[in-house]
Amino acid sequence: MERRPSRTPTEKAPEPELGQETIPKERYTSTEFMQLEWDRMWTKVWLMGPRLSDLVREGDYVCEDIGRESLLFVRSGPDRVQAFYNVCPHRGNRLRNPGMGRVTSFRCAYHFFEFDLDGKKLRIPDEQDFHQGLPDDRICLHEVRTDTWGGWVWFTLDPNAQSLEEYLGILPSHLDPYRFDEQVLVNDKTIEWDCNWKTSVDAFNEVYHVQAIHPQLLQMLDDVNVQVDLYERHNRYLVPFGVLSPRYPNQDDVSQALREMMQTAGIDPDTFQGKAKDVRPALIAAARGGAKHMGLDVSELTDDQLIDDYHYMMFPNVTLNVHGLGFMLFRQRPHPTDPNKMLFDLQNYARVPAGKAPPRAEHEHFRHGEVSLGLVLDQDAYNLPRVQKGMHSSAFEGLHISYAERRIRHMHKTLDDYLFGDEEAAG
Repeated sequence: MERRPSRTPTEKAPEPELGQETIPKERYTSTEFMQLEWDRMWTKVWLMGPRLSDLVREGDYVCEDIGRESLLFVRSGPDRVQAFYNVCPHRGNRLRNPGMGRVTSFRCAYHFFEFDLDGKKLRIPDEQDFHQGLPDDRICLHEVRTDTWGGWVWFTLDPNAQSLEEYLGILPSHLDPYRFDEQVLVNDKTIEWDCNWKTSVDAFNEVYHVQAIHPQLLQMLDDVNVQVDLYERHNRYLVPFGVLSPRYPNQDDVSQALREMMQTAGIDPDTFQGKAKDVRPALIAAARGGAKHMGLDVSELTDDQLIDDYHYMMFPNVTLNVHGLGFMLFRQRPHPTDPNKMLFDLQNYARVPAGKAPPRAEHEHFRHGEVSLGLVLDQDAYNLPRVQKGMHSSAFEGLHISYAERRIRHMHKTLDDYLFGDEEAAG
């Protein structure tokens, strides 16, 4: 898909009717529901794969897991990126472990079956001993549909799925002004979290929890006057930054968090003449001036977009905290068999002047609690396994969702469209 210059729509979307029913806890704890998700949703949607910048030279590959499947993404030609199931058709051995590298072919370490970068049979030891024959359409790497947008490879396990453009819907028109394809990866971590993938998505789909879990954020953002927009399958909220929360007791003085934001933006808080309400305009001016100084074109972005959190949930499993010159990405991947576990991918991207990109961030992999992710995410990470364990209590029925948390309900409505849509249409 080509990047399309545009301006991000800021108008409020109409509110759909989503009901008020309790969301059953079994959707987070049941292996049967996990299987239903895999059969009817994960294998039907488009999913975000690796960064195109990791697949530059012919033979560059990235191996990633999604649920029970493992996939190989490879630069198979100068203008071609392909994806294959990471499995040898001989005895089922996985060809590569998760990670990245560069090859001239894919050779199975079990019996040396070898395949070229297009997935075709290249060499089979003692091929004459296979009296039944080794037909090319069976003894090959099986391809997965791919497309590209935003600097990523996207894939779907459904050969009959709608196009990526149709699936993404409004997202390119909203997000292309940020020029994701020009941004560089500066932090890349995967953490094994002890919770269901939806438990993690939910945590970042509402700001209702900020006052309790992240009280320090009340000094730098407005968690009350938040615009929520629910679209066909994706959603977003817009969180004002560089302001005090209406919940914060002192609305006049510049808080410590606002002082730190000014320092980061190149403003000396000790010589700043103004109240807390004056900080936001100063931050916006500094952001636009800083971008100009670096030679970065931000003319497609509004003043609000330069500092506010335009937070998008790309169904089913990607959440983005998008700001003017960078963004934070969370990708939540389901565990192959256990509904109480998941993989949490944390990535940070930044826009930098041409020719000044830092080296690609090394990928790191951790278990829950082994490494600090920063204060805010550490607060979430501490809470998530407690939520998951609590859902198993006989005293807990399910999620009672407030209006402020309606992005969660919207996500479940979209999930239901995949799980039960055909049944509802037939009924």
